[in-house]
Amino acid sequence: MAELVHIQGGTFRMGSNDFYPDERPEHERSVESFFLEQAPVTNAEFADFVGDTGYVTVAERSLDLAEFPGADPADLVPGAMVFTPPSRPVDLGDWRNWWRWQPGAMWRHPSGPDSTIDDRLDHPVVHVAFEDACAYANWLGLRLPTEAEFEFAARGGLDGAPYAWGDEPYPDGKVLANVWIGSFPHENRGWGGTSPIGAYPPNPYDLVDLIGNVWEWTSDYYIPRHIQVSDKPADRGERQNLLAAASAEPIQPRMPRRVLKGGSQLCSPDYCLRFRPAARSPQAEDTAMSHVGFRCARDA
Repeated sequence: MAELVHIQGGTFRMGSNDFYPDERPEHERSVESFFLEQAPVTNAEFADFVGDTGYVTVAERSLDLAEFPGADPADLVPGAMVFTPPSRPVDLGDWRNWWRWQPGAMWRHPSGPDSTIDDRLDHPVVHVAFEDACAYANWLGLRLPTEAEFEFAARGGLDGAPYAWGDEPYPDGKVLANVWIGSFPHENRGWGGTSPIGAYPPNPYDLVDLIGNVWEWTSDYYIPRHIQVSDKPADRGERQNLLAAASAEPIQPRMPRRVLKGGSQLCSPDYCLRFRPAARSPQAEDTAMSHVGFRCARDA
């Protein structure tokens, strides 16, 4: 387990009015003190969990034909979504130009059955669905952070700045997180995938990889805007499902979505300027992808 870092609670400006609509409105939010893992859960740590419990991830389980009416049963095999860069520029309006469903892709084989994590044990684990992340956290007596906790920690005390380190995405030309460098999605001069945890400097709270590398699960249900439910401090994700409070918003009929935070190695100003504390992304609970991981939290 990564070191748990104590984060002193406080009040901060959450969200942003300057980028994507679902980050609005910027508003004052309070969080109580909590502990957060210094780094995302690694492949080595997740392997310990699986070895101790025999846990089988969502990506390793066969799909239920009842949940996919009309699908060819031959297609309902275990697998996950894998980023596959094209060799040339493509239409950025169609994500299918760089994502593919890969049978056999899972946390131990992130690109498919023939791939391995043997040389990536210190990289963040990927292809973990929400259920998988919760199972790991429960194994350690921990939980997932709320969206507010994650954003508060990612800001590192730098309240209101668009980026975790200030006003510019690349201050003095420096790249301070594992993000896409080059023309998305066909040219990447960066890592070209996940990087070892701690490859970039920690933030003022001594936390690493809260921005870039992998998107991370939070406990919050996703709605396409911020709603101020009450004036009380963050309640560790125990509020009533916010989807019910947002009756004007479309509800996903099959699978609830949770908020991902932090951005990933695929975030690029060309397409996805989301390597910022305020940025957020919806993710279906049952969907495992090659750029999604997690870290755990605990009450103080």
